[in-house]
Amino acid sequence: MTFEPEELGQSKADLTETLRAMRRRAGRTQVWLAQRCNMSQTKLSNIETGRVTPGLVDVELILRALDASAEIAAEVTTLARLAHTEWQNKRASWRRGLEKRQSELAGLEAEAVTLRYFLPAMVTGLLATPEYIRASLGHAPVDISKTVAKKLERQSVLHDAGKRFTFLLTEQAVRWAVVPRPAMTAQIDHLASLSRLPNVRIGVLPLGTALGRGPMNTFTVYDQRLATVETFTGRMVFRDARDISEHLRVFTQYERRALFDQEARDLLSSWSTQYRS
Repeated sequence: MTFEPEELGQSKADLTETLRAMRRRAGRTQVWLAQRCNMSQTKLSNIETGRVTPGLVDVELILRALDASAEIAAEVTTLARLAHTEWQNKRASWRRGLEKRQSELAGLEAEAVTLRYFLPAMVTGLLATPEYIRASLGHAPVDISKTVAKKLERQSVLHDAGKRFTFLLTEQAVRWAVVPRPAMTAQIDHLASLSRLPNVRIGVLPLGTALGRGPMNTFTVYDQRLATVETFTGRMVFRDARDISEHLRVFTQYERRALFDQEARDLLSSWSTQYRS
């Protein structure tokens, strides 16, 4: 599926308009269509007015009820997937304040129970030391002091016994020298320490591990309801069940090859020693 980022904001309106127009062209009432789709008229009305974004199942039921052609069905399904995808521009985040993004992340972490992080290039803020966090934000053309404080504040969620965290880090992510050598030693030792928390699993993928699929992007999956993917210029937010399932499948593939617990800590210790010497 190919699209421009600005299309994502318009896709919900386009989907709403398209579904409403299809029903009217077919000469069907909301009552008739709602009954055929086994949904309430209120829900269908909310879909057609844009108050509710329909899921893929809802869209497929509507398409079948209206006997849509294969071409129309493909077009509407694409709109539905776009409607469940959000583009968050990094420059926009800078303008409104990076600390606001940290509050949004804290909200996602508060709502989720099972959180999975794939980190192919750098250590994420939840696992980072203060010096590492400050260095990782050094490129931002704005004041980062509040953002650093918010990132450190978010780390308390790791001690919530009701949540389960799994972090998968490639060797590059662990060893990439974001900070000077003594600070890298502290950062790697910090990872080893956090790996002992009872609800936190930190897996390491050393170079040479046969993975089959390349580690293309940093991504996070919150339960089975939302996935985020990081890029240099922003992030994608996926709510489509198929997109989330694919990221879970890739995560599981990497997780099976990762080293955990004492094996991971032994490897982290060797990398820390290399920076220390």
